[in-house]
Amino acid sequence: MSHDVTPSTDSPFRSEPTARDQAPQFVLPLVVRIEKAVPPARTDALETAARAVLVLLADERSVGDGDWAEVVRNWQDARIRKVVRRARGAEWRRAEALPGITVTGKSAEVRVFPPVPLDGWPKELARLQVSGTDLDDPEPPAAADPAAPVLWLSPDLDMSAGKAMAQAGHGAQLAWWELSDEERAAWRDAGFPLAVRTATPKRWAELTTSGLPLVRDAGFTEIAPGSCTVVADHPALR
Repeated sequence: MSHDVTPSTDSPFRSEPTARDQAPQFVLPLVVRIEKAVPPARTDALETAARAVLVLLADERSVGDGDWAEVVRNWQDARIRKVVRRARGAEWRRAEALPGITVTGKSAEVRVFPPVPLDGWPKELARLQVSGTDLDDPEPPAAADPAAPVLWLSPDLDMSAGKAMAQAGHGAQLAWWELSDEERAAWRDAGFPLAVRTATPKRWAELTTSGLPLVRDAGFTEIAPGSCTVVADHPALR
């Protein structure tokens, strides 16, 4: 039960043109709160963004006849794009006033919104900056719990925090798609525990040939098309 996102499949993350490119394009907006005085830790921001994607996918408004279900379906039928913007102060308060869900980590706050057309962002979000999401970890993150899901980042790519947040979200989404309804419910009921860590080169080589869900970036920003960015190592998929 694995989903290897390779160019040979009609994957939402593949770099070659497919039928998905003919569909109307939507994007999932994520806004991270970055106050000048107290910015969040990088790893916590990545983990919070990944959980935010899962919280939106599991929300009752995103499924069935829910208020967001149609746009979520439209988004998932096209390229799975996510864009992370940053906000602080009044910008953050304006973003919080829009329909969405705020997910809080140890130091990070990320608000996820229902998908919007690629060229149809709400003005409160369109004016927010994409750049400037460079974050640091005050101290190295602890070793990941082997019993919990881990989103492994490539050791070969240098990504901004915003780009890495979007990639972690992609990995979480691929894992979600691969799980059974029972496995999804268990993950949701536990509060979507997960870790985001950078793999060692040796571990990365093993992961990318393991059959676990693998994100290949479409190459719209920062990195080359087809780059392997994340492997989603969920215990239920091993």
